[in-house]
Amino acid sequence: MRALVQRVSRCTVHVDGNVHSRIDRGLLVLLGMKQGDAERDAEYLADRCAAFRIFEDAEGKMNLSVQDVSGAVMVVSQFTLYGDTRKGNRPSYTDAAPPELAERLYEVFIRRLRNVLGDGRVASGIFRAMMDVELVNDGPVTLMIESKGGTESGS
Repeated sequence: MRALVQRVSRCTVHVDGNVHSRIDRGLLVLLGMKQGDAERDAEYLADRCAAFRIFEDAEGKMNLSVQDVSGAVMVVSQFTLYGDTRKGNRPSYTDAAPPELAERLYEVFIRRLRNVLGDGRVASGIFRAMMDVELVNDGPVTLMIESKGGTESGS
C-alpha cells in the first residue's frame, strides 16, 4: 500500500463540477492499494500519516505532525500509484488491488484516521469517481510512505 502525502495549505475535491469536500491546512493523501494488501497495511499507513512530522515548528524545522498543528487530511484513492511504467508507453496496472479490495482498504484507512484525528478533520473523495483535485502544495512538501517494509522517499 502506498500513500503519496502532500503538505497543503488547502485542498478541494470536485465531483461532477460540484465541491464534494475541502480542507484547509493539512495533508492530501493519495492512497494506492496493491494486490495482497490487508487491513493492517491500511491501519499502519493511517497511523503513519497522522504522526508524520512534516510541519514546521517555531524554529522552522519539520518537527510537527498534522495532529500537532490541528490540521486536516484529505484522502483520495489513486490506483495509478501502482502503475508499472517499465515497459512501453502505457502503464500496466496489474499490481493494483481489485476494486472490491481497494475500496474496503480505503474505508479502513479513512476510519482509522477518523479514530485518531476526529471525524471533522478527515475528508475524502469518492472511491472510483472521476474527480478534480485542486490543491496548494505547501513547501512544496511531497513524500511517499509505503507499508510492508517499503521505502519512503520525498521531494
